[in-house]
Amino acid sequence: MDRYTPLRARTITLVGLMGVGKSSVGRRLANALDLPFKDADVEIEAAAGRSIPDIFAEMGEPAFREGERRVIARLLENPPHVLATGGGAFMNDETRALIKERSISVWLKADLEVLVRRVSRKDSRPLLSGKDPLAVLTELAEKRYPVYAEADITVETGDTAHHVTVDQVIRALTRHLEEQAP
Repeated sequence: MDRYTPLRARTITLVGLMGVGKSSVGRRLANALDLPFKDADVEIEAAAGRSIPDIFAEMGEPAFREGERRVIARLLENPPHVLATGGGAFMNDETRALIKERSISVWLKADLEVLVRRVSRKDSRPLLSGKDPLAVLTELAEKRYPVYAEADITVETGDTAHHVTVDQVIRALTRHLEEQAP
């Protein structure tokens, strides 16, 4: 048994706004903890047989969110792993309840200016299509931060390298488990 064994007992679910690093940090966290990594967005695209922008364009956001809920519910039935969710997944009451019941939820939080810089690098985010990223992220933060705050753990990531964030998450998880111990 190594020092990470307790961290491998439950799925670790990463939540937060787009661009915060849920997928890239999640991959590195899974590697550090020797756990499988699952990206809910990748799994949704595989299940739907099309890209997320196509799902949004062809079926709309409500249909996407329903598929997201089903995929995350299925993933949370798997043995412990690190799960990166889409930015809106935790907003769904049913999905949030499942995440809280079946995993340890970690809110990755960064300044909006950092997120704008990151999300402006690629053009594949349907909620930003043709819009001002700062305005969209500010509006999303106002709606989502009170819900993200229900996560078990909050990690303020800042504009640091992913390995630094992984270390922060591991320390926060360790503290959380120590506080939960009888």
